[in-house]
Order: sequence, then C-alpha cells, then structure tokens
Amino acid sequence: MPGGELLLVGSIPYETVAEVFSRFGGTLGSSLDYLPDGEVGERQYWIDGIAYRVFNGHPELETIKRPAPEDGVERWQPRNAQDQFAFRVRPGVSAVRFGDPGWRLGYARDAINSYFIFRALKQNGTLPAHLRFQVCLPLPLSAVLPFFPAAGDAERVLPGFTAAMRAEVAKMVEKIPPAELAIQWDCAVESGMVDGAQAGGAQALAAAVRRAVAPLPELSPNIPAATALGYHLCFGTLGGWPMREPRDLSAVVALANAAIEASGRPVNFVHFPTLERSDEAFFAPLAELAAPAARVYLGMIHHRHDRAGIRAQIRTARRYISDFGLAAPCGFGRSSAAELPGLLRDHQEALELLRETRD
Repeated sequence: MPGGELLLVGSIPYETVAEVFSRFGGTLGSSLDYLPDGEVGERQYWIDGIAYRVFNGHPELETIKRPAPEDGVERWQPRNAQDQFAFRVRPGVSAVRFGDPGWRLGYARDAINSYFIFRALKQNGTLPAHLRFQVCLPLPLSAVLPFFPAAGDAERVLPGFTAAMRAEVAKMVEKIPPAELAIQWDCAVESGMVDGAQAGGAQALAAAVRRAVAPLPELSPNIPAATALGYHLCFGTLGGWPMREPRDLSAVVALANAAIEASGRPVNFVHFPTLERSDEAFFAPLAELAAPAARVYLGMIHHRHDRAGIRAQIRTARRYISDFGLAAPCGFGRSSAAELPGLLRDHQEALELLRETRD
C-alpha cells in the first residue's frame, strides 16, 4: 500500500517541540505521513516519565526505589533497567485509581500544546500541508509492568491506568481535529513478553500475545476512524540498543496480527525493528503479517550496519512485503542532541537507498 517513505518512531532529544518540528519535519516532512513532537521533557525517557510524574507520589502507591543520585544529586532518569523506579501498592488498596480524567497522565496536555505549534508551522509553510501530528503512547503493560515487582500489584494498577489512558485519548480527539492526528501505540514491554515466550512453544507464545493485547478493546476502538492508528514494535533501548535479539520476527508479527484484530477499527501503520541480519530466516515471518490496510515500516536505520547492510535488508524484506517504508528501530530519546545531525543524515541516506532499490 503506498504511503510515507519514512517514519519517525517518536523521541528526538531536542529541548523544544519547535526544534523537532522545524529540523526533522522541515527536512524529512515530504517523505513522512506523520510527525511526532520528539516527546520532549519528561516523555523523552518514555515510560520513566510516567513513573516520575504519575506513580511517584500517588497516595495509593509507595515509592520503594528511585534512580541512584548523580554525585549526590537526585535524578529521575534511570541509567539502565536495574536503575529504574519501583513502587508497591499500599496495604488495603484493591484498585489504584487516577483522578482528573483526560489530564492526569500528561499526554493530552502535551499533545494539545504541541499541536498548536504544529498547526502554526503548517500554516507558515515550514511543514508540508499533508502531515498529521503523531502522538506516541505506551500501551498499559509497557507503562505499568516494569515498575511493580510485587506479585499482584500490577493487576491492581492496570485497570485504572487503562481508564486514565482512554480518557487522555478522548481528550486529544476532542481538542485536536481527528483528521490532523495520528496515534501510535508503543509496545516495547509487550514485544519483550512475546519474544521471551517464544522459547516456550506455541501455547506460551499465544498466551503472551493474548495478555499483551488485552487492553486494546478498551483503547483503540475509541479512536475515531478519521484519526490514523499505528503500532510500534520494539526490541528496547534502556541500557543500550538492542536490549534483546530474537531469532526472527515471528513473535512480533504474531503480536502485530493480534493487535490489529483487537483494534476494532482499521490500522494504518505498523512498525517492526530489525537487527543487522539480512537472511531470509529473520524476515520470512513477515509473510504471515495480516495487515492488508496498514503501511509497514521496517526499522533498518541503525548503527549495526552500513549502506550495504540496509540495501541487503531491503532486498530480502521485499521477498515478503512488496512495498514498505523505513525507520529507525526505536526513538532517539536516550541519545544526545549532538548525535541528531548524523541521525538526520542517516534517514536521508536510507531514503535514497529505498528509492534506488525500488527503481
């Protein structure tokens, strides 16, 4: 299916939304269908921003671990998976709830503010008129599971968090024109669950997939048809990318198929990461992808191969999907701003390769 040649997965570590829109959107905008705001500020560390601004200090939760200080000064950004926040549900609390529906998690507030800048830059010609504003949101398991180590605690948090996320989405589509909006569900923890379950056989994988997509019937069907919807599958970056190296794409393809089926509405795009491999065994599961209406993006733009490696991956992937776009395997939130000019060039070079190999 024709569509954007490039996808930006989400986080881009400039300090302001205007910098992200102007520098990445101004340069790559004609090749994108959707443009994120870079997840600036607390969102730059993805779900760790949720831990810091939502779970930390919640009256029904107790903070039992924080990221270690830096030279004696507190910090909220973790260095790796072992340095993250951890919480427990206070005794006597059977279900953790979140007040101020639509605003409590901060995603709707940030999206509405970013859209104002996005709209202004489209009006003055900095951004192409066809672009939609892309909002990237963690699925509930991604936002909750890493922070609640005690048995049963996550289950006490997940229903309330899912309801809070549903209210955030409702507020976004109330305040932002639906046809100007794209919502991407980030599925890093869910991807890790299914990759890990794969070693246990088909039944274990199926169970992990069912658990991963369980919140979707409460979330995706509430997104208007005029708003684009997509899914980002991920191999993880905390402590360095990739956090894991699955044997092939079969588990995340199974997850994508289940997510699409559970969405209750059309899915417009789906993103898969890749490693440096270009062998058929790695890419062959893409033949099982059941996404006839979705644009597929493959996360080939990364440091583990050069132009020849990307070219080889494109050729192999085309045996299973005739047309697709390119992306990085994940966002850049844990990179430094000094790396961004190089990352921008990497996307431009990958775009050239995509076009060359298509001709």
